[in-house]
Amino acid sequence: MRDAENIREVEALRPDWMGFIFWPRSKRCVRVFPEYMPIYCKRVGVFVDEDVEQVKRIADDYALDLIQLHGSESPNYVRKLREWEVIKAFNIATADDLQATAAYEGVADYFLFDARCPVRGDVGVLPGGTGQRFDWSVLSAYDGSTPYLLSGGIGPDDTPRLHTFLEIGSGPAAGKCIGVDLNSRFELSPGVKDVDTLRRFLTSLRGN
Repeated sequence: MRDAENIREVEALRPDWMGFIFWPRSKRCVRVFPEYMPIYCKRVGVFVDEDVEQVKRIADDYALDLIQLHGSESPNYVRKLREWEVIKAFNIATADDLQATAAYEGVADYFLFDARCPVRGDVGVLPGGTGQRFDWSVLSAYDGSTPYLLSGGIGPDDTPRLHTFLEIGSGPAAGKCIGVDLNSRFELSPGVKDVDTLRRFLTSLRGN
């Protein structure tokens, strides 16, 4: 999010958290302080292998509530940000990818499971936000205690799929899922959300 009016409209839909990307190579990167920032939901700043002191400066400037890390940040790096709640993202393709979470148990407050998206060229492996999906059934192998967010190309037609996953899809692991990350499939353009589509989706997901 970065457009003031769009932020206001999305906030009116009562999301719990709202994300702001500070990775310079992202087409959604926040480069100018929005004229309006949310006050009724928590602000999440998304970073990728950024200098930890720069993360702290941005977190203070934007009054962030949570910091989401999408790079190769170490557990020690995460410990330096304990003033904020921290979400550590992991790119998942197979159950084996979940083993990387063990080192962050008791360090990060939340995990985020996104799709693994290798890309050729100077970018290498994109850290997320590509709209790609992964097989959620692999999360049945997750046996950690850290609650997580489900991500990876969730779109307007995925309500039945989400209900199935949360109710029966991955056994005990589904009980640790505290929310879903909605991004590229709800955009009109990079960083601008389709409010009407979001409203319909959330109404269906919440059952109200």
